[in-house]
Amino acid sequence: MNTQAPLWQHWQLRRDADGLAWLTIDRAGSKVNALSADVLREFNQVLDALQADRPQGLVIRSGKSTGFILGADIDEFGDVRSADDAQALVERGWTTFNRLARAPYPTLALIEGNCLGGGLELALACRYRLVADTPDTALALPEVMLGIFPAWGGMQRLPALIGAPAALDMMLTGRRIDARRAAALGLADARVPVRLLDAAARQQVLSGRARRRARGIGGLLNWRPLRGLVAARARKQVQAKDPLGHYPAPLAIIDTWEKHNGDPLRAREQTARLVQSDTARNLVRVFRLQERLKGVARGEPAVPIRHVHVVGAGVMGGDIAAWCAYKGMSVTLQDRDTALIAPALGRAATLYARRLKDKRAARAALDRLTPDPEGRGVARADLVIEAISEREEVKEALYRSLEPRLKPGALLATNTSSLSLARLRSVLQRPERLVGIHFFNPVAKMPLVEIVTCPGDTPEAGQRAAAFVAQLGKLPLPVHDAPGFLVNAVLAPYLLEAMRCVDEGIAPATIDAALTAFGMPMGPLELADTVGLDIVLDAGKQLTQQAEPPRCLRERTARGDLGKKTGAGFYRWQNGRAQKGQAGTPPTGLAERLVTPLIERTARQVADGVVADADLADAGVIFGTGFAPFTGGPLHYRDNQGGRVRPPGPIEPTLSPNATFTETGRSDP
Repeated sequence: MNTQAPLWQHWQLRRDADGLAWLTIDRAGSKVNALSADVLREFNQVLDALQADRPQGLVIRSGKSTGFILGADIDEFGDVRSADDAQALVERGWTTFNRLARAPYPTLALIEGNCLGGGLELALACRYRLVADTPDTALALPEVMLGIFPAWGGMQRLPALIGAPAALDMMLTGRRIDARRAAALGLADARVPVRLLDAAARQQVLSGRARRRARGIGGLLNWRPLRGLVAARARKQVQAKDPLGHYPAPLAIIDTWEKHNGDPLRAREQTARLVQSDTARNLVRVFRLQERLKGVARGEPAVPIRHVHVVGAGVMGGDIAAWCAYKGMSVTLQDRDTALIAPALGRAATLYARRLKDKRAARAALDRLTPDPEGRGVARADLVIEAISEREEVKEALYRSLEPRLKPGALLATNTSSLSLARLRSVLQRPERLVGIHFFNPVAKMPLVEIVTCPGDTPEAGQRAAAFVAQLGKLPLPVHDAPGFLVNAVLAPYLLEAMRCVDEGIAPATIDAALTAFGMPMGPLELADTVGLDIVLDAGKQLTQQAEPPRCLRERTARGDLGKKTGAGFYRWQNGRAQKGQAGTPPTGLAERLVTPLIERTARQVADGVVADADLADAGVIFGTGFAPFTGGPLHYRDNQGGRVRPPGPIEPTLSPNATFTETGRSDP
């Protein structure tokens, strides 16, 4: 017998003849499932119906191809204006999921795709969980990334299920885990091939098996007398990473788990303070900025790139090729000979082994990456990416040789960060087919990719480039052709100011400590060492004009201390790590001094039309440089500092805004 409640917009309930109920969430008017107030209200009505006519078991699944449930409705966070509002928001999900957990019939969450935040908390309230054995299945409690905590039962149920250490790691990092890891942790009862999901769900929910519980040391550490030991260690780790307490959510998670067994209703004041904090508001802003970048590639005709040909197997070109193959594309990688391509293949193999875990999947990814010194893949490629040396005449010669071999409709892209796109494309018969697709190093970790276009371009090439970037799981940022585009342009004065501080006698470790305390993921001098001081200096010579490079930079490059790649720069490097030594007490206002030129340059790029508006500029600088997310972005930070940072005006010559600050290697074909 099938029944359908006509008033339910977001849920469909179907009952089998044997009494098993299948409940599908398919939020109306949305491409994704999110737990809004309306969705939860209807869910309670569903539970009322099931209470009145009890099923043999309940399976909850998604009707969306975009995943299971992506969490709470972020838009409703803006309605929280008081402690009472915060309490009502928490109680809404807490009460509903407790009701699900107490259901007198067995319940199962059938998870395909993303199961995040409130979606995972709903799944945790079920007796069982099965996950689809697919690459896009991911489970996480990412609330900490929004400056809040899992308030709908996650802080209580996750430690009870997988043990305190593993649960705290998930909650404090927001890290996503795949289907394999979920099953290994015990977060899922099993991972199942998609074709067997329905049969497995039926068997599991009617099995009569007891609910899983954490065992061993992880389970024992949930015991109240031992929680303090786990909490103390976790607290120490959090404070080491965030000594100034810019992000209050991690400590709130630890406190609520330790003192209240994960019950946020017993920590009312802390909950309200957290939800209403500036950090939470700014991190929600960052989330929305991220969604806006994702939206750059939405709504356009889907023309997937299946074959990519990359010319230049240096660090950037090789790693771009490796990432494309990792994401399922066929890739041919060209350089002068196979010996130059070999290091890129070695790095790719390391990447796949680390990321994919499964040897067969890693082998398949490596098989998709083909050495092609003769460039035969050009004729088959949907997209050809050039990542060779930053010499205009070399690139132009390459384009002349490539253009006659491109198949109809193929796109040509350059990864340049320091040359004019308008000048480069002038040698082509069809200049509009060349677009800038500017990746950052390391390609596997950096989420942002700049999409560079010229005035007068038709939208087509930029839209196809953005769609390609989205295929790679990256965030496309549209920028106009200008020296340094956005990210490298704003990093230039920031790095220069840090080096001026070294010339004034401030220790590099002290400078970097001031900026990491401010919230940067890496200090400016460690960043310069990582990029390579020769690259920083050479880039500076391009447009410095009357500005003399800092003495500390000239001296180090003159003696061959180029940073990480030579083992010495501003720091000594061992095993890939900077040996910084003890940082001193930074002068008052040092961090503000260094971020001010970065903020001013960001404002100038907006004023000059390099990027469309301040929000996109904030998004680009956050995701391209790691600018402290808790601030909401450099321009948002400036506006909330009472305008103390100077408005855009004439900018003195500095290290070249064309600088390849985020790139460390190229190769000629």
